[in-house]
Amino acid sequence: MKKIITVLSLVIALPTAAFAADNVGGCGLGSMVFKGQSGIAPQVMAVTTNGTSGNQTFGISTGTLGCTPDGTVSSNMKTAMFIENNKQQLARDMSVGSGETLASLSHLMGIEAKDQAAFNRAAKDNLARIFTTDQVATEQVIVALREVLASDAQLSRYQTAL
Repeated sequence: MKKIITVLSLVIALPTAAFAADNVGGCGLGSMVFKGQSGIAPQVMAVTTNGTSGNQTFGISTGTLGCTPDGTVSSNMKTAMFIENNKQQLARDMSVGSGETLASLSHLMGIEAKDQAAFNRAAKDNLARIFTTDQVATEQVIVALREVLASDAQLSRYQTAL
C-alpha cells in the first residue's frame, strides 16, 4: 500500500517539474516569463501560469509562446515507477558504474549508446548526491539525477527524460 501511495504521489508531483522543462509541456506564457530560471519555485510558477491561463493549448495550436504543433508527448511515470521499485539495486549498480538495473534505467531514459559510458560514470561519481540516504524518497532521487545530468554537457539533453 505504501508503494502505491508513493507512486501516486509521483504521478501528481513529477508533472510539475516536467512542465517547466524544455519540452512540449514546458511551452506557454509561464515558461516564457520564467525562462532561464531554475528551482522549484520558478517551475511551479510557470506551470501555474500555464494552467490557470490555458495558454498552452493556444500556443501548441498556433506554434507560438515557445510551443510547436509537432512536439511529442512523453511520460516520465515509467521511469519513476522503475526507480521506486528498484532503488536498492539501482544504488548498488550506480556505486560500481554498471549493471543491469542501471542499464535498464538508461534505456527507459533513452540514453543513446554513445552516451552510455558517460551516464554510468556520472551516476557512479554522483552516487552520494543521488542517493543521500538509505531511505531517500524516489522524488529526491529523480531531482538529484536530473541535476547531475543538467550539470554534464554531454548528458544535459537527457534531464527531461526524468
